[in-house]
Amino acid sequence: MSGLLGRKLGMTHKFNEDGRFVPVTVIEAGPCFVIQKKANSIQVGFGKIADRRLARPQSGVFKKISVEPQAFIKEIKVDKPQEYNIGQAIKVDIFKEGDFVDVTGVSIGKGFQGGVKRWHWSGGPKSHGSMSHRRVGSIGASSDPSRVFKNTHMPGHMGNSRITVQNLRVVSVDSENNMLSVKGSVAGHKNSYVIIRKAKKRGDINALKAEAAAREAEKKQSKPKGKKNIKKK
Repeated sequence: MSGLLGRKLGMTHKFNEDGRFVPVTVIEAGPCFVIQKKANSIQVGFGKIADRRLARPQSGVFKKISVEPQAFIKEIKVDKPQEYNIGQAIKVDIFKEGDFVDVTGVSIGKGFQGGVKRWHWSGGPKSHGSMSHRRVGSIGASSDPSRVFKNTHMPGHMGNSRITVQNLRVVSVDSENNMLSVKGSVAGHKNSYVIIRKAKKRGDINALKAEAAAREAEKKQSKPKGKKNIKKK
């Protein structure tokens, strides 16, 4: 299994073996239930929801597979979907300490914002008499090109967008309480739903350390021995 659904609970800190301060995000990860199997993926659900809040077709699907209604449903790619059973519970123990994960969430919405806050503009003159402290100002020349270029930074809607934070290291896994702690921050407000996947760009930190140690050993073995300097009489 390469991923799991969960809920962001908030941030705290831990101390590692060296006594260093590590900021972590705590995620309630799983259990997720398999709802449907497809060619290269499985559909899983997370979080309980009242049956009265679902449409009849959705409610019928959960009754047919004998699974409690799930609030958050997503598809996750897997190598062999046939190895999973409908209604099977997938728990947080698919991850272990030292793994790297990519966490996807929806960032906090901030509504309509000006360019200074949205794009970190420096702003206009701040001296007495200026009337354009935080205003837009000129956005293009008049005669040439006689238009405004696309993707020009302007005031507008800020936040509430899908963001994936990559290569977050798993600090601890609590299988009993379905808690996962990752180093760093995750997009979204407290109690927002997130998707946790195994990192595409990095593997197990222990395996990476073993590979690095093996490379260093090979370099030392292959390094030619230096000639001894013979002093001339």
